[in-house]
Amino acid sequence: MKFNFMLSKQQKEIINKEGETAFALPIQLELYTAVATAALSEQFYEKANDKLQRIIELIEKNDAAFVAKLAVYAREQMYLRSIPPVLVVELAKRHSGDNLVSKLTGRVIQRADEITELLAYYAMANARKEVKQLNKLSKQLQKGVAEAFNNFDEYQFAKYNRDANVKLKDALFLVHPKAKDEAQQQLFDKIAKDELEVPYTWEVELSALGQLKFDDAETKRQAFRGKWEELIFSNKLGYMATLRNLRNIMEAEVSNEALKKVCAYLSNEKAVANSKQLPFRFLGAYRELKQLADGRVGLVLEALEQAVLFSAANIAGYDAGTKVVIAADVSGSMQTAISPKSKIQNYDIGLMLAMLLQSRCENVTTGMFGDSWKIIGVPKKNILANVQEYHRREGEVGYSTNGYLVIKDLLMKNKAVDKIMMFTDCQLWNSNNTGETIAGLWRQYKKIAPAAKLYLFDLAGHGNTPLNVLRDDVFLIAGWSDKIFDVLRAIEDGTDAVQMINSIEL
Repeated sequence: MKFNFMLSKQQKEIINKEGETAFALPIQLELYTAVATAALSEQFYEKANDKLQRIIELIEKNDAAFVAKLAVYAREQMYLRSIPPVLVVELAKRHSGDNLVSKLTGRVIQRADEITELLAYYAMANARKEVKQLNKLSKQLQKGVAEAFNNFDEYQFAKYNRDANVKLKDALFLVHPKAKDEAQQQLFDKIAKDELEVPYTWEVELSALGQLKFDDAETKRQAFRGKWEELIFSNKLGYMATLRNLRNIMEAEVSNEALKKVCAYLSNEKAVANSKQLPFRFLGAYRELKQLADGRVGLVLEALEQAVLFSAANIAGYDAGTKVVIAADVSGSMQTAISPKSKIQNYDIGLMLAMLLQSRCENVTTGMFGDSWKIIGVPKKNILANVQEYHRREGEVGYSTNGYLVIKDLLMKNKAVDKIMMFTDCQLWNSNNTGETIAGLWRQYKKIAPAAKLYLFDLAGHGNTPLNVLRDDVFLIAGWSDKIFDVLRAIEDGTDAVQMINSIEL
């Protein structure tokens, strides 16, 4: 990327995780890529604590305003929840003298439980192990958390009033929020006395049912089927809850009418837009359903495919005049689960994003690389099925990270294309020991296709790239959300991710 704050188009050459020559990223770009790919769980090359420590060190090196804007970007546009509190707390430890931290805190806390999540990280980050883990909170952080208390009602507080290390009443006693009226003061008193009314939630209903004793298995099955149907027809299941419980709903054998209502909800364009689901959530649900031997599964799979198509509708595509190559990295390092409880791996995210983009291109070649590079044509509409097809066949190309073969193939065919999109962890190398590098081949390719652009979609954020992303029409984009395509559009319009972040008003 060509950033307006950079005076040089040179990146420092380093050695990447595979021992190959690579390029270190400028500090703003490195922090952006680390944050955009942060699940704070262990990756193939980097343990969770190591990544967290690297992010903290990068916060120290970056301008406070950029860190604050990046936190807002991560929460409001990338829909990330665990990493923004880290940015807020670490910034509060290093920055004072104005209201930057208090304003940022209010932007990042968008759910009632994020009050306690932020303070729990604060206690951990400050190594507070004594009884009073939260004493001596910074004034600006205290002000921001106090103001956040004014944004939620009793239902929202009660829904997330959990028996955790940091409780809501702990936060209340610590920041002393000022009630805006008598009704809110009564609400704060309820929090203090642990008297919040237990809210109705689908979890509560099902939990209560699960504690009952039934005469036999059939009676129990009918009870749960009735409860799921009640939840469905009363519209008490939100979109995420519906998506995550599709297998339970199917196994409960709900009526055809109830299932059709579920499918209509899943495939409703407005509901999809409002749900703000990360793309891999649909893939997770799809895979759970594929395991069921239920004759009606096809209806739900079709609804999920339609939902994903709607989620891709705002991605700027390319017409038949623009030749695109999409390459997905399915190497061994990409086959790491994004969190301990998830079955979704890094390369699944890459495949999902690749297929979303593929669905928006009229003239596109798609494939995957490991030891070798293999082109695999797939339909445009069946995004989830396409991901499954690639997932099923990943062993056909092996498990190295020979991304250079994508460019070599184009050179050998003397084929000029406009855009090459690589979804990868950026730790590319040459396992064939031929001396060829993607950087060197790219320079050769630019001679036969001078207008070509290469986009690296970084899915791991290790802080280095296989090419210099400050020149030669090479660009870097990071993240797991379909929002990365907004950055792609920004690049097409002559700007970039860092400029997008810097343009955010606090």
